Amino acid sequence: MSKRIIIDPVTRIEGHAKVSIFLDDAGNVSDAEFHVVEFRGFEKFCEGRPYTEMPGITQRICGICPVSHTLASAKAGDALMAVNIPPAADKLRRLLNLGQFIQSHALSFFHLSAPDFLLGWDTAPAQRNVFGLIAANKELARAGIRLRQFGQEIIEVLGDKKIHPAWAVPGGVRSALSEEGRAKIRAWLPEAFATTKVAFDLWKKTMETHQREIQIFGNFPSLFMGLVAADGTWEHHGGKLRFTDSSGSIIADQIDAQNYLDYIGESVQGTSYLKSPFYKPLGFPEGIYRVGPLARLNVCEQMGVPQADAELKKFKKLGHGAVTSSFLYHYARLIEILASIEYVERYVDDPELSSDYLRADAGINNLRGVGVSEAPRGTLFHDYTVDRNGLLQKVNLIVATGQNNLAMNQTVAQIARHYIRGDGQIPEPMLNRVEHGIRCYDPCLSCSTHAVGQMPLHVQLIAPDGAVLNEVARG
Repeated sequence: MSKRIIIDPVTRIEGHAKVSIFLDDAGNVSDAEFHVVEFRGFEKFCEGRPYTEMPGITQRICGICPVSHTLASAKAGDALMAVNIPPAADKLRRLLNLGQFIQSHALSFFHLSAPDFLLGWDTAPAQRNVFGLIAANKELARAGIRLRQFGQEIIEVLGDKKIHPAWAVPGGVRSALSEEGRAKIRAWLPEAFATTKVAFDLWKKTMETHQREIQIFGNFPSLFMGLVAADGTWEHHGGKLRFTDSSGSIIADQIDAQNYLDYIGESVQGTSYLKSPFYKPLGFPEGIYRVGPLARLNVCEQMGVPQADAELKKFKKLGHGAVTSSFLYHYARLIEILASIEYVERYVDDPELSSDYLRADAGINNLRGVGVSEAPRGTLFHDYTVDRNGLLQKVNLIVATGQNNLAMNQTVAQIARHYIRGDGQIPEPMLNRVEHGIRCYDPCLSCSTHAVGQMPLHVQLIAPDGAVLNEVARG
């Protein structure tokens, strides 16, 4: 008799979701689905608004990802105006995005994921969280909090706010980097580098003790997509799109953002508000691809800064071609934190960031504009169609969590096959391992704009006739 296990909601991720695990008649896992149960509606209610308002409106999609949305939106505005923004504005936007990478990746690694692999999968949920991490290792927890604070300080220095900075605009940015801001950022750098070294040392030990997780937590062939520079260097706010396959071969390269619809399609499932993008030439669902830190490190050839380049070489040795284990998203995040700090160190002494030429001015020259930027969680698309007055007629937002949707389903199913049997038992540590498969991707469900959650965790094992065979509540 087939059964279904429901995990609702998934915990320690941004937003609310649930997971359904399907068992066949023999009690083995046959499939899994990740359901986004939040509905936002930003694409629809932005219609009729002036495009100039979009960087401010869309950053309200999420309190974790406001920088990502405001930058992608501003780039879409640049495309509508058909302007090249001033070089200083481009560098300043990049500095802001580096701050976003640091703060978001630190949150994911230290606060959301580390409690699992540092405290242990079998630790009680009441202790397996950031407070348990503080109790077990106060200095590590403090260092993680401080590292995130460094990223937020960069955002505040530039945009006057840590969250929802009204700073990036179509055509450029509103203000330059002050000398006081330079000094503040520069003073943080030694501590940021030191914390990152501690995190790498910790992660190397984690890889030694978690070989099983590396093998089964989302370890499967797929495509990978991300932005790269013309020479293949890691990119986060420029460059062109690149797709590679699981062997590491490039299958499409230097794709202009304006043409992304030639390569990316979106499938709709009735069980989730989150769409499932796929690589069009292979169709759905064969065109599964992953985005985010793991993908960016797979598609790039070098990071462009020395310390991160050394780590990238070690990272790439972990795969036969591409690195395919989603558990190694955590390693990729640490490498991106290190790269971001190195780039911040490079920018902080650049005199051009004090320039007063920060904005290009123009009217509507294109009726459609696409802005693409790398958010910490993956590639983010803002696609705007406007009338001659600059009023939005159509908005399409493709977020990282959606692009990882098919991969998250496959990850949950792969983990569940190793830990779940149809005996009616639902051990809590098993559920946590399944949830961690989702945490590897650090999904942001508030950004799932195509898409109301409830707490606490509620899991049911349900027979085909609707009878509840077993039930577990958390909290």
